[in-house]
Amino acid sequence: MSIRVAPALVALGLLAGCASPKQAQPGPPIASAPEVKITQEPGRTEFAFEGAVTQGGAVIGTAPGGTVEVRLGDTIVPMAADGRFLIAFDRDAAPVATVTARLADGRVIRKSLTVSPRAWRLETIDAPLRPVANSEAFMAIRKPELERIAAARALQTGSQGWRQRFAWPSLGRISGLFGAQRVYRGQPGAYHGGIDIAAATGAPVLAPADGVVVLAAAAPFTLEGNLLIVDHGAGLNSAFLHLSRIDVKEGQAVKKGQPLGAVGATGRATGPHLHWGLKWNDARIDPLLLTGPMPGAGAPDPGMPSD
Repeated sequence: MSIRVAPALVALGLLAGCASPKQAQPGPPIASAPEVKITQEPGRTEFAFEGAVTQGGAVIGTAPGGTVEVRLGDTIVPMAADGRFLIAFDRDAAPVATVTARLADGRVIRKSLTVSPRAWRLETIDAPLRPVANSEAFMAIRKPELERIAAARALQTGSQGWRQRFAWPSLGRISGLFGAQRVYRGQPGAYHGGIDIAAATGAPVLAPADGVVVLAAAAPFTLEGNLLIVDHGAGLNSAFLHLSRIDVKEGQAVKKGQPLGAVGATGRATGPHLHWGLKWNDARIDPLLLTGPMPGAGAPDPGMPSD
């Protein structure tokens, strides 16, 4: 079902629009559960979920009354005081996921979720997969960039944007779909880890939901160009790549619909467009499932990713 309320190469594959074709693994468990004042509905005896339980999807859950800890698999999931929490499923998520609630009285409630598969757009290429550039000189530049990205995504700002219905940050033709992938003589390449929106240089980029700026590049990154990352809370964050300019600062709280910057073609881009990537912890998710169809647009461009 479509979501109604949105929540909450070592060198080349992190933010440049692609991810490793191997199945993503959950991040390491959080050391301890966050303190939660129990204000959930006392009569609720089971989980409730709202959203797309599918590969690349995200859902908002409500825990049973009296829950003090929620886990997805072995990973602790932050829970708000009202018992609501966010979970999401990577593009290559396994077909079954287990959510567990530990109650104050010691009882444990488990719920198995069937994660529906999706048919990803694949393109067969009659050519060998080119090796990834990984020179010592390149890595000397790239490694600090990756460290900055990882540090930014690890920040917990307490934003409540994850509870909102997400909006499109820019309007235009969808030129690259989430999950699209090229296969080179039977060998899968990296898949597209976000969505590309073709727009003119200088077109505004707006906040899709409330958040806090956790990375605003002062100079273009090698692949992402002018990179902006906004944390929406509960482990969910947006990355905006290839911007021509950034109009907000790190640490700044932003509201849904607020201007963040402008579309560009900086970094590794073949033309002006916005690459918008969404991640929940280590899971890459499909922005289309949080926003719905592009306003006033027809079917997405059948072409492959533009970056």
